[in-house]
Amino acid sequence: MAEHGAVTGDGGHDPVSVLAGLARRGMVVGHERLTAGGAGVYPHHNPATGRVQADVALADADQIDRAVQVARHALASWRRMPLMARTAVLHRLADLLAERATECDLLSALENGTPATKLGSARFASWWTRYQAGWVDRLEGQTLPSLLGRGLDYVVPEPVGVVGVFVPWNGSLMGMGMSAAAALAAGNTVVVKPPELAPFGALRYAELALEAGLPPGVLNVLPGDAVAGRALAGHPDVDKICFTGGGAAAAEVMRAAAGSATAVVLELGGKSANIVFPDADLDRAVPFAAQAATLLSGQGCALPTRLFAHEDVYHEVLERVTATVRAAVVGDPLHPDTDVGPVISNGALERILGVVGRAVADGSGRLVTGGSRSGGALASGYFIEPTVFADVDHGSELAQEEIFGPVLSVFGFRDEDEVVARANDTRYGLAAYVHTNDVTRAHRVAGRLEAGSVSINGAQGLSPNAPFGGVRQSGFGRLGGRAGIEEFVRWKNVYVALS
Repeated sequence: MAEHGAVTGDGGHDPVSVLAGLARRGMVVGHERLTAGGAGVYPHHNPATGRVQADVALADADQIDRAVQVARHALASWRRMPLMARTAVLHRLADLLAERATECDLLSALENGTPATKLGSARFASWWTRYQAGWVDRLEGQTLPSLLGRGLDYVVPEPVGVVGVFVPWNGSLMGMGMSAAAALAAGNTVVVKPPELAPFGALRYAELALEAGLPPGVLNVLPGDAVAGRALAGHPDVDKICFTGGGAAAAEVMRAAAGSATAVVLELGGKSANIVFPDADLDRAVPFAAQAATLLSGQGCALPTRLFAHEDVYHEVLERVTATVRAAVVGDPLHPDTDVGPVISNGALERILGVVGRAVADGSGRLVTGGSRSGGALASGYFIEPTVFADVDHGSELAQEEIFGPVLSVFGFRDEDEVVARANDTRYGLAAYVHTNDVTRAHRVAGRLEAGSVSINGAQGLSPNAPFGGVRQSGFGRLGGRAGIEEFVRWKNVYVALS
């Protein structure tokens, strides 16, 4: 993969060697590296080639228990660490992520197929980690008026304790910055279970955290499958769970957590509407819309996968977005010119192509471009041509189910009431997008859309100072901003009688 003009890592490190080294060193648990997986090993395939590139040790329930106990033991000293020292560690971690950005981005490309030069996973993780570090000495309490007699009544924030974090396979390094860093900044210790499909970003984050001076045991990372997931979610010594992923796995996590009444934060999927009104700037709206079939190979929870174009501009929007999607370069994620890499696995490829095939067969959408597995030099990898369907049936699988692949569905509409109703007619509610030059309409429609975030004429892309999360089956709780850091604290009321 280091041929054909591919980029290379920082300091000349071969990214394949970096990945293999992470796999050999194994799980991060306190002072130890566990190289033997109690639940066996997972042969990790490079999604761009289909070939096994590393054997990943998978944690079992006993190893998860060990990590939780290590985190519990480290909690007191991490809480007592002076705030400025805790801040300095997290800032140093952010520095290391930025310094090793090229290496980490190449690692992500090998891990899940994300084009190394397009997304900037490491800088994203650095950005979020640095923002979370800023909260360490800014979590404030409150003094309350004493209603019954003379007394001092106050509220103080405290860490919740040991936090179990599940990061997603489409961005394990990014997920560490969004969730694990926030839990650490609030004074918690953390046990992370990255998925076997993409464990390397989380492992590298933990290694850099130790290099930055994070005390051993404060952050522990154990790749695992459902066995480890159930053990972590159901562990009685875990105080909170933060899960990012799909709905089916989230249901399993909640069932496991219910046994110990463990609080859960869920950041799940979406079927985000992208509404283009006739007065929109199409030079901005069209490239944005095309991202649904190109960015992350469509494997993003907040991507604008449902494009609603007003009938006055429908044909122009469809023609232009189709041309934009067709122009995207599909190829080796290590090559600097690549726009679209492979999907995560052969199973994902077959599932996505199954959705496309059923839509073509039942006529629930008109296939305009794409829809097939890429051939030629890409045939051995998990590549799917970016796909656009037009005139999609609103009640179809294409319209209602999260495909999590490079597939864009395009719909027409006549008026605002109609499109708002259809945009909201889904069990999801993560994000929504509106393109219009009518400022009154922009705010009006934003207020009517049922989603955790609404972006007008573009999107800033998961800014760490803004709360991110959904409604309905897109989850509950927030990551980012004040709301995100407060997910990882509990509030204690102290009353001192003075008479």
